[in-house]
Amino acid sequence: MAESPDVRASDADRDRVAEVLRHAAGEGRITVDELDERVDAAFAARTHGDLARLTADLPQTVHTAAAPALPVRPGDGGRRWLISIMSGRDQRGHWRVGERMTSLNVMGGSDLDLNDVELSAYETTIHVISIMGGATVRVPEGLDVRVSEFAFMGGNDVHLGDRPPAPGGPVLHLKVFSLMGGSDVKRGRRLTRAERRERKRLRREQRRSEHDER
Repeated sequence: MAESPDVRASDADRDRVAEVLRHAAGEGRITVDELDERVDAAFAARTHGDLARLTADLPQTVHTAAAPALPVRPGDGGRRWLISIMSGRDQRGHWRVGERMTSLNVMGGSDLDLNDVELSAYETTIHVISIMGGATVRVPEGLDVRVSEFAFMGGNDVHLGDRPPAPGGPVLHLKVFSLMGGSDVKRGRRLTRAERRERKRLRREQRRSEHDER
């Protein structure tokens, strides 16, 4: 049975609609100005009905599909090492990942955005090693991500959601080790500053509304 449009939307619901809108803009279905306006409205949405209206004029395949699987071009090449020693690294945009890659963080940190990468194998293994440091790894919706992690005198947070991966797609094995540090694994793109502000504003309004109802 379909959910009522009056059901309250979650942050994950808002993120999914924002990703659909970005995909539609990339295909030229909506303008950049429309994208900005609709994404702002998505993060301000309270119910599923509010979100549905933002994608009602988009093709059904765009509305329901998860983000496309990462492209795979088998062969040599691709990053194999990302090292941050007493420093930081922000690795995002289009880049090629080797079949096996290690991110080493010693008294430093890395922000690895895998949403736009090209893989060099259908099974890719990334080791994330943090010693008195940490990393944030962002993976796209629809990618089959399998995480094994260990932390000593630190902690790792893994938030991949419950949505099943796209069938027949590539597989990413993430092996996370943290010593006196920690790493985060998250789905989706990093929110823009405007999106973060809008999300904070929405949460404040929700808390205020819940307080008033009491």
